[in-house]
Amino acid sequence: MNPPAYSCFVDRDKMDSAIPDLGPKELSCMELPELKQLARQGYWARSYALRGQVYQRLIRDIPCRTVTPDASVYRDIVGKIVGKHSSTSLPLPEFVDNTQVPSYCLNSKGEGAVRKILLCISNQFPDVSFCPALPAVVALLLHYSADEAECFEKACRILACKDPSRKLVDQSFLAFESSCMTFGDLVNKYCQAAHQLMVAVSEDVLQVYADWQRWLFGELPLSYFARVFDVFLVEGYKVLYRVALAILKFFHKVRAGQPLESDNVKQDIRTFVRDIAKTVSPEKLLEKAFAIRLFSRKEIQLLQMANEKALKQKGITVKQKSSALTSPRSLRQFVHLAVHADNFHSEIVGVKEMRDIWSWVPERFALCQPLLLFSSLQHGYSLTRFYFQCEGREPTVLLIKTTQKEVCGAYLSTDWSERNKFGGKLGFFGTGECFVFRLQPEVQRYEWVVIKHPELTKPASLESASLESASLESATVSSSPSHSLSSESSDRLSPFLATRHFNLPSKTESLFMAGGSDCLIIGGGGGQALYIDGDLNRGRTGHCDTFNNQPLCSENFLIAAVEAWGFQDPDIQ
Repeated sequence: MNPPAYSCFVDRDKMDSAIPDLGPKELSCMELPELKQLARQGYWARSYALRGQVYQRLIRDIPCRTVTPDASVYRDIVGKIVGKHSSTSLPLPEFVDNTQVPSYCLNSKGEGAVRKILLCISNQFPDVSFCPALPAVVALLLHYSADEAECFEKACRILACKDPSRKLVDQSFLAFESSCMTFGDLVNKYCQAAHQLMVAVSEDVLQVYADWQRWLFGELPLSYFARVFDVFLVEGYKVLYRVALAILKFFHKVRAGQPLESDNVKQDIRTFVRDIAKTVSPEKLLEKAFAIRLFSRKEIQLLQMANEKALKQKGITVKQKSSALTSPRSLRQFVHLAVHADNFHSEIVGVKEMRDIWSWVPERFALCQPLLLFSSLQHGYSLTRFYFQCEGREPTVLLIKTTQKEVCGAYLSTDWSERNKFGGKLGFFGTGECFVFRLQPEVQRYEWVVIKHPELTKPASLESASLESASLESATVSSSPSHSLSSESSDRLSPFLATRHFNLPSKTESLFMAGGSDCLIIGGGGGQALYIDGDLNRGRTGHCDTFNNQPLCSENFLIAAVEAWGFQDPDIQ
């Protein structure tokens, strides 16, 4: 067998060790369903030549903006931009945010070529303001390019994708930060044990999750990253979330119960990813990733849009160099700043318990501080007064303390004023972001049953799917590299996890919250997670289909106190 024809940018000895080449294969079909299966199976992973052919075809088929720089542009501009500088000493563009160029078995010529290509991309894409993933993408593509110009053209096509539903890489700080928040939301829902570990060992959990792209684009060894990139080119951005979640699951499995190697969990995860070959093979990593039954691409896009909107409302659209106070990571400071001992007081929970609750709420609201809206001890035991104090606020947290000192409650996604749409009758509303919980005698959270059991939903009809897709596409600004929304179009979008997005066999799995003059109900179908009477005096709890929960406290209870909390933006000077 002839040795593989590596490009001139590759260190042959290192490459032979990292990804042994088993020779060429043929790929007769390039239809998406077959490609998807072959990519996941690693069909072209062991053939250097075949992988190069597949990359060429997949990137060529990306729908791009009309004016997209090609190889000839690179040849025209590279001399002017690089000048007489040595390629290895060239500065990296500001948009990579000090990200180092991963070596990926490149020789010194290859490492210098990556810098030259990045500088030329910066020249041709002035609207790309923040893209720390790009050095890894260019370094990998250089393996499968005949020269620098061809690699430049491939990277440009990835950046210039004009399909609003096919996001490939984040190109602005707003898009990057909202992706980090979205990843945090997904961890909260799909990796709860790992999330609890992150909460316990880190003061700023969003700073840990903000590293998720670095795990993939930089820390993963070449053989792993190439496998991820194979599937990414076929299936898109959602693959990145899957693999990062799988990495976190393996990290938790290996490190659970063990002391961390340092006092910095962020560094520990980076070390774990660099040495991931000690724990799991690329095949097992992808197997775990695709075993996670994530929300649909549509739902994830809605969540990303909601997170972008939250950041925009707080004026966070660019990375601040001079002041840490305007960074969302500083705003978050996880629960230690949001729920601070000096300015938090509740008759039902302490600071630690409220921090537990805050660690569960969606990232876009965890940027906020708790605001007491209603307290039965201050406002009286009246459901009417409860509604009056809570209306106009979305979301809210309901807390209940029983006379037996049990504590339970619910996170409620929707404004209580929605109850008025039912003409005085009791009707359910809310979204799948609602959840119920117990704090005393032990901590337990119950989310929407569909999150853990997506098999309960039926495939949406083609008509409804196309309508939703059209809604998303019309709301997306395709010319923006971050796929941002105008505030007007964002307000018209369906909320994340709205029940109409899911073809449920019955309504019993989507009865989130209801309120009338004589009672308040959280969760329905086969029972009620929480029922409170109009005098806020008595209640009951039991299993319900919507949350598939156990009773949150004694099944019939007397109420000692009720509180409702809202979310208030921190005061930024």
